[in-house]
Amino acid sequence: MNKIIALWCTPRSTSTAFEWMMRQRGDLYCMQNNMQKLAKKHKIFFKDFPHYISHIWNNEFLSHFTHCFLIRDPAKTITSIYNKWPDFSELEVGFPEQRALFDLISAINGKHPPVIDSDDLLERPKEMTKIFCSTVGIPFIEEALTWKVDSNLSQYSWWDGGSFHSNLSKSTGLKSQQRNYVKIQNTPIRVQRVYRRMMPHYQHLYKFRLH
Repeated sequence: MNKIIALWCTPRSTSTAFEWMMRQRGDLYCMQNNMQKLAKKHKIFFKDFPHYISHIWNNEFLSHFTHCFLIRDPAKTITSIYNKWPDFSELEVGFPEQRALFDLISAINGKHPPVIDSDDLLERPKEMTKIFCSTVGIPFIEEALTWKVDSNLSQYSWWDGGSFHSNLSKSTGLKSQQRNYVKIQNTPIRVQRVYRRMMPHYQHLYKFRLH
């Protein structure tokens, strides 16, 4: 079976932009359905939220994948979630499950899977993508770092017709983003409490980031 690269992330962590970059390569199937069947002929990349699949974590399931993690400062992910979804639940943020999966894979494999921080990726896309590719054992393809603008939002995500990814639809590559969301200190107390509870999980993975 060919390599299946699994990117474990949280909502609003620029993971769709990362996936879009991986799609530009042309040598990977970027999808989730029928992975085992397709992996017999093709290399595969997919991304998912650990809190969506925590009920099926076990050694046999996890053994099929080359694991990597994408993290982002909770001050950015949570304000972005709050902007799109003001009544969000803390259970939908995903940081505790991301950390738990990272620790589980580290324990099973005896080494830490690679971690990419979103800020590093967007500030130094060529350097960080090159390091990532080397770490997961795929060739670096510089042409994949840029693409043509495509306003068809539905191709970026099945969720709500892709409306959460308007910035990506206007982009031409990985780069730092202009953010217009409220600052975390100006959000409701409830949101700030969620932020404070998520920070230790982010900081734990941050210690192991590629740089």
